[in-house]
Amino acid sequence: MTSTLTPEQRGAAPAPAKRNNPVGNVLGYLRSQLSQTGLFIALIVIVIFFQITTDGVTLQPDNVSNLINQNSYILILAVGMVMVIIAGHIDLSVGSVVAFTGAVAGVLITRMGVPWPLAIVLCLVLGALVGAWQGFWIAYFGIPAFIVTLAGMLLFRGAAQVVLGGTQISPFPDGFRALGSGFLPAFGTTGYEPLTLILGAIAAVAIIVTGLRGRSVRSKYDLEDEPLWWFIVKLAFTVGLVLLVAFLLASYNGTPIVLLILGALVVIYTLVMGRSVFGRHIYAIGGNLAAAQLSGVKTQRTTFLLFVNMGVIAALGGLVFTAQLNLASPVNGNGFELDAISAVFIGGAAVTGGIGTVPGAIVGGLIIGILNNGMSILNIGIDVQQVIKGLVLLGAVAFDIYNKRRSGGR
Repeated sequence: MTSTLTPEQRGAAPAPAKRNNPVGNVLGYLRSQLSQTGLFIALIVIVIFFQITTDGVTLQPDNVSNLINQNSYILILAVGMVMVIIAGHIDLSVGSVVAFTGAVAGVLITRMGVPWPLAIVLCLVLGALVGAWQGFWIAYFGIPAFIVTLAGMLLFRGAAQVVLGGTQISPFPDGFRALGSGFLPAFGTTGYEPLTLILGAIAAVAIIVTGLRGRSVRSKYDLEDEPLWWFIVKLAFTVGLVLLVAFLLASYNGTPIVLLILGALVVIYTLVMGRSVFGRHIYAIGGNLAAAQLSGVKTQRTTFLLFVNMGVIAALGGLVFTAQLNLASPVNGNGFELDAISAVFIGGAAVTGGIGTVPGAIVGGLIIGILNNGMSILNIGIDVQQVIKGLVLLGAVAFDIYNKRRSGGR
């Protein structure tokens, strides 16, 4: 017969009570969120390192503004690329599509006299057609995306050379150039552009409201497992970063137009991936294709639309880069696909698909941009820069694999 006596009643020493160790709890949670915390820590460390080694140049207002403009193409392409990689695919053609759409824009605007706003719309439609071409072979013909987009890399690079006839086109109208290097109109003469400060404050309030609302909804349905202290730290860091950037931009030329474009893309696609059926289907396809098909997900249609979307975003990146460079050239976009893919993997996306976020890809793109900018300021050679970026990419992928093994995944 089993005894129901307590250890004290049997004369035995009671089991030691587990001590509540706040420090251990904090460290345990941070270890469980290593992929997220490591990403932000890496960004902070890189910024501080270059701020020190460049004698404060990195965070000077003019350099921050240049950093946004000069790396905007990486961030724009990364928004589309992260969706492709989450679905378990890859797109090697985006750099060539950048050159192709820029070439077409140059011909339409400077040689055919098409108004630049209409040319922008036509080039975005062209990007959708490019994505539809590649998406058809991938989704409905079953050819792997690696092969199709590798062929697209060659095809559209050659198409750019054909369109331009082996020449370059420049200059472009000021209105078109503002797309890549222009600023919103400045107001006031106080030394800090007020519109930029207002936009920064609006963005900060929106981040706070969205964060609090999301936490409230998760708590209502008992889905919240994030400690309050960590939620506050993340929210404070994000808001502080936004306000710092707004303050620095306001003390220079104000808000870059491309920053508004990028901000709109981040908001729209974060909502698409987090709250729409299309976004959930992308995660499902990348997580387990067979299970997604059995669950009724129209995998072919979703994959087709995914590459149409990537084509439009690549075309937008091409327009921004061409406008910023004020030059349409057959060599535009060389290596852009590698920068975009690197940004996505550095930003925490899984190599096998199913995991990744748009904000994470943006942070990854910022890390690459800051590395490029800081090493250029320090006059580090291109050869050494390539070595460093290659090691960073390898480290990011190794870190992802380590996290999976540590958590018991394969």
